[in-house]
Amino acid sequence: MGFVIAIDGPAASGKGTLAARLGEAFGLPVLDSGLLYRAVAKAVVGAGGALEDEEACAGAARALTLGDLSDPGLRTAAMGEAASRVAVHASVRAALIGAQRAFAAREPGAVLDGRDIGTVILPNADAKLFVTASAEARAARRWRETADRDATYEAVLADILRRDARDEGRVTAPLRRAPDAILLDTTDLSIDAAFDAARRIVEAARARSGAGTQSS
Repeated sequence: MGFVIAIDGPAASGKGTLAARLGEAFGLPVLDSGLLYRAVAKAVVGAGGALEDEEACAGAARALTLGDLSDPGLRTAAMGEAASRVAVHASVRAALIGAQRAFAAREPGAVLDGRDIGTVILPNADAKLFVTASAEARAARRWRETADRDATYEAVLADILRRDARDEGRVTAPLRRAPDAILLDTTDLSIDAAFDAARRIVEAARARSGAGTQSS
């Protein structure tokens, strides 16, 4: 296995943007594990199923391929909410573990971001980051990004808090900071400042692993 970077954190913390930029900087493929759950949710809804039907969701997860993640419709707010509901099912999470580990096992390594990458999927990752920010800061970011200007900041904040509670409260693989993950709070950081901090964390891990410290 090559050099693996695991990035976890709550919704709208900036972990997806950081994962993409770290992948580009270090020449590593990137997997947004949230897209897996969004794709499962989309498949279930598309088939007329219910997101609360664990068997239907697990079946969709087992049939999923990484090629199913290119649909731009997966990145809508509605799919984000649906993914959070699907992710509480233990059998869905179990069905998706293999695909995530296989992605990470390829040379020269990979960057994976999600909720349980450093704790469950890749506990032995070379570099682990837990990216967070205050709920208010995350809601403000999400609100600025949304194309739906009918949504108020207060509604977006309520959605963020609801997703946090669901992610942190589920029985299987709840959102947690791994004991050896470096905390990166982006509340008061620009994306460039956050990336600089993340890059330095990864370069330190690369130096410890003997993988070198040069990024592009």
